[in-house]
Parts: sequence; C-alpha cells; structure tokens
Amino acid sequence: MDDMNQVLGELQGSIQDLQKEYPDFMKAFHGFMDTTENDGAISKKNKEIICVSLSVVKQCKWCIAFHVKNALNAGASKEELMEASFVAALMGGGPAMMYAQLVVKAIKDFSN
Repeated sequence: MDDMNQVLGELQGSIQDLQKEYPDFMKAFHGFMDTTENDGAISKKNKEIICVSLSVVKQCKWCIAFHVKNALNAGASKEELMEASFVAALMGGGPAMMYAQLVVKAIKDFSN
C-alpha cells in the first residue's frame, strides 16, 4: 500500500503542474476551496471530516491523503475520522469500505 506522504507529494506535484499551465482555473478553484473550507456555520475541522468521508465514497486516494492530513491538523481525532469512514462505507457499500483502509494508513503515516 502506498505511503500516504508519497501520495500527498504526488498530489502537490500535480497541483503545481496544473497551476503553471492553467493559472486562472487553478486560482478560481483554490479560491472556491479556501472559501468553502474555512470556518463558517460548520467548523473547518468538521468540514475536513466531511471531506474525508466523501473522499472514501468517491474512492480518491489523493483526496483521502489531503483531507486526512488537513483534518488531523484541524484537530480531528482518529476516532472521528474512522467514524466518518464507516458512515462513508454505509452509504457507499463494500468498495467504499475498502478505501477506508487508506484513512487508517493516512492517520498512521501522518501521525508519525
């Protein structure tokens, strides 16, 4: 299984490439992302937990790495992230459950 630090590095490299080639699109996307993920009626921490759950359902390992790291940095606990992963598995079925293992891996990799 991939080291989630490496997966996060792959994502960051891809984002940098896209920013160089498509700066206007990426600026707009990042502006939307920053506005959406900031504290509002829902805290940044809870938004990141939601993002982890959605990442599991959508089966995106890069999203899982990115949002688990952000959630941990925002103060989310292992228990909160795993419960969100199980909610994702409930809604997404067996394939989503298989992606929950990447959340476990990311928590371990980013907690070391």
